Amino acid sequence: MIELPTAIPDVDVLLALEPEELAGKMLLLWRARPESHMLNTGTLRGELWGQALSGRPQYPQNRRHEVDLALAEALAWLEAQALIVPAEGINGQNGWRHLGRRARRFENEAAFIDYRTARLLPKELLHPAIATDVWLSFMRGAYPTAVFEAMRAVEIAVRDAAGFDQAEHGVPMIRRAFNPRGPLADPAADEGEREALAALFAGAIGSYKNPHSHRNVPIDTPREAIEIILLASHLLGIVDARVCISAAGHQVSGA
Repeated sequence: MIELPTAIPDVDVLLALEPEELAGKMLLLWRARPESHMLNTGTLRGELWGQALSGRPQYPQNRRHEVDLALAEALAWLEAQALIVPAEGINGQNGWRHLGRRARRFENEAAFIDYRTARLLPKELLHPAIATDVWLSFMRGAYPTAVFEAMRAVEIAVRDAAGFDQAEHGVPMIRRAFNPRGPLADPAADEGEREALAALFAGAIGSYKNPHSHRNVPIDTPREAIEIILLASHLLGIVDARVCISAAGHQVSGA
């Protein structure tokens, strides 16, 4: 890629980049080309070492193998993410690639970084209650919606597990469920720990669910949304554990 030595002049900096980091740089350079609708990946790599580069920045020839490998990794990453896709028929077999639909929407490096960050939320890590709808909202970039849905799932799970009426909601309901003598309090924990758990749940609902119920609350970055969604998933796991403990206790007492 002829533009790469100008964009990243230091070969050691280039080689220090992870494949996905270099891929982002290459993708934006690709997009800036007039012929960006379709390019040949073999040609892109060959441009770096062509004789026509006289007067242009160029990487040292003795680092050629390392640079070629880094570019190959970056291109493979782009293709694995469907950010570049093979052209139709024989052209695709000969190395010609189109930009994918998502790649065409990246206007700058920040947009690409947001995309990379969004992929840090693996669906399999999420509690089953939020692993589908919340994950889909997040992947579509609807971060406030994903956060609200995740914390609403926590609120519903607490209400159902505590056996409260459907009209019960919000922080007061959470505190009733987890207060030191509430239906979801852990009798094996000391009173301070029970109060701390009640505060954790109440704080999460009060901070991340209730505000989104009443107004538009911006979520500035996908990372912020990930952190809140993972917190919701953790809280849902705690509710599941409390339900299991309560069920076991009832079985023992009824034996």
